[in-house]
Amino acid sequence: MSYLIGIILALAVCISALLIGLGRDRAFYPPLWIVIASYYVLFGVMRGSQRALVGEAVVMCVFAAIAVLGFTKSLWLVVAGLAAHGVFDALHGSFHLTSSMPPWWPAFCLTVDVTAAVFLALLLQRRRLASG
Repeated sequence: MSYLIGIILALAVCISALLIGLGRDRAFYPPLWIVIASYYVLFGVMRGSQRALVGEAVVMCVFAAIAVLGFTKSLWLVVAGLAAHGVFDALHGSFHLTSSMPPWWPAFCLTVDVTAAVFLALLLQRRRLASG
């Protein structure tokens, strides 16, 4: 169920953003990704562990830096980063950062990230083909 809800939510956000005009601008997906990555910091705070908070914050900063670089250089970096964050979600437990995320979160966030990455990739490909 986590996978299905993740896909539906990601599509709802991406399609809604496109329809109202937010998704047409390159400034939408990088902040979206930064917000997604910030949830792990929240889980670190909820855990009440300084080690978890610092570990999650470091990882979030890495993903945020890639998002900013993608905004300034190429949205294809954002596509790759979103997909990589999905892999991170799937493997998060093996990093032993001891955050207190819900047990359904990795599957949910994996599908949100990958669905958003695929949506953005299709949007960029369509724009490239339309521009010549």
